[in-house]
Amino acid sequence: MKVVLYTDGAARGNPGKGGYGAVLLYGKYSKEISGGFRLTTNNRMELMAVKAGLEALTKSDLTVDIFTDSKYVMDAFEKKWIWGWQKKGFKNIKNPDLWRSLLALYSKHIIKFIWVKGHSGNPMNERCDVLATEAADGGGLKIDHEYERSVREDKGGFL
Repeated sequence: MKVVLYTDGAARGNPGKGGYGAVLLYGKYSKEISGGFRLTTNNRMELMAVKAGLEALTKSDLTVDIFTDSKYVMDAFEKKWIWGWQKKGFKNIKNPDLWRSLLALYSKHIIKFIWVKGHSGNPMNERCDVLATEAADGGGLKIDHEYERSVREDKGGFL
């Protein structure tokens, strides 16, 4: 059977508080995943949603259709940009930590990305948006260590 993964990311300010949401569908089963960070970006949360969804899979070699409203995420894979970035060591590419993680997860499955227009009434995309925004607005926000480290480096060691 095919796994269907819906994903979305959100940020309150960009950068700002952020969250991601994912819904996994497999036959009659479904699973919702979400998390939030105190300082991050929307693109990082879009990537994190896909990463969290793929990390939740317990088997390899699955066929996975990933529905995303992020052209940033989808185009990197579907237009094969990511393999060029990888060859260049992700030099001058934002979020290299997440791209590397996604590549490792991508190699375990047969994945197709499908774009869905955000806020257009798609029930699963809307659910992911709710999960992402609730996570961004919730308590107990985690630290996005890689993002905060990169911000400190850009600001000479001060956040």
